[in-house]
Amino acid sequence: AKAAGIPVTAEATPHHVIFTDEALRSYDTRFKVNPPLRSEEHRAAVVAGLQDGTIDAIVTDHAPHSWDEKDKEFNIAPSGFVGLETSVGAVLTHLYHTGCMDLATLIEAMSVRPATILHLPAGVLEEGRDADITLLDLQTEWSVDASTFYSQSKLSPFDGMIFKGKPVGTIVDGKIVMKQGEVLA
Repeated sequence: AKAAGIPVTAEATPHHVIFTDEALRSYDTRFKVNPPLRSEEHRAAVVAGLQDGTIDAIVTDHAPHSWDEKDKEFNIAPSGFVGLETSVGAVLTHLYHTGCMDLATLIEAMSVRPATILHLPAGVLEEGRDADITLLDLQTEWSVDASTFYSQSKLSPFDGMIFKGKPVGTIVDGKIVMKQGEVLA
């Protein structure tokens, strides 16, 4: 559609970059998402689409559910999980540190293009614009511990995984709102 000049956009999630339908063999409802996880061929196509710009944005698909909601038979459990607190670490680990994508392209996909698509005055560092910035430590290795998430949901298929790279500070509208992983009141 893009090659034909049709004005469409596309997005992908960190979990569709990392996991395949092999994760569903366990029937662990943390892996139940919509659209569902697919084959390795599909996962590789998502990465290729991000690399060549066919896919515009990397989004969290933040759809948190409590354990009571997800602790059901697989076919009736809701789709989704908390995605906000792991998205940066997941893409840095599985796209940047593997050499699949450079940092500038990841920033484009996670900030600049989403703002452009939504016609928001954001996603760029420019005089006169709101200072909305995330500071990254590209080398820190950390273990995902969903029990410490700020979200009310504590379920994540990334729980226990080791990521390399994480946000260490967030500034929103010129105010520091997160420093060293701690949200400031």
